[in-house]
Amino acid sequence: QVQLVESGGGLVQPGGSLRLSCTVSGTIFGIYMAWYRQAPGKQRELVARITTGRSTMYLDSVKGRFTISRDNVNGAVYLQMDSLKPEESAVYYCNKCPSAWSWGQGTQDTVSS
Repeated sequence: QVQLVESGGGLVQPGGSLRLSCTVSGTIFGIYMAWYRQAPGKQRELVARITTGRSTMYLDSVKGRFTISRDNVNGAVYLQMDSLKPEESAVYYCNKCPSAWSWGQGTQDTVSS
């Protein structure tokens, strides 16, 4: 069973940056990968997606501030988040897109002054 381990979250002030990492125990060759987030009381939402050819897609509200990337050799996916806003505080997860693996524990991102 594929395991996902997310890391890199933390407490950051509004306008700050975080770089999230996700390691996958299996191969990600040929698989679309994505970052999702879930805020308290809200449904999980897709934030960014990257194809096997490294084409990217972003939630409108994060365009120009977030950057998704992947390292197929090491089975890793990254999310660079800049100019963070308080409303983007959430637990961030990576997974296939569309998702099919069991979810990892996620990484908490708190944007607060």
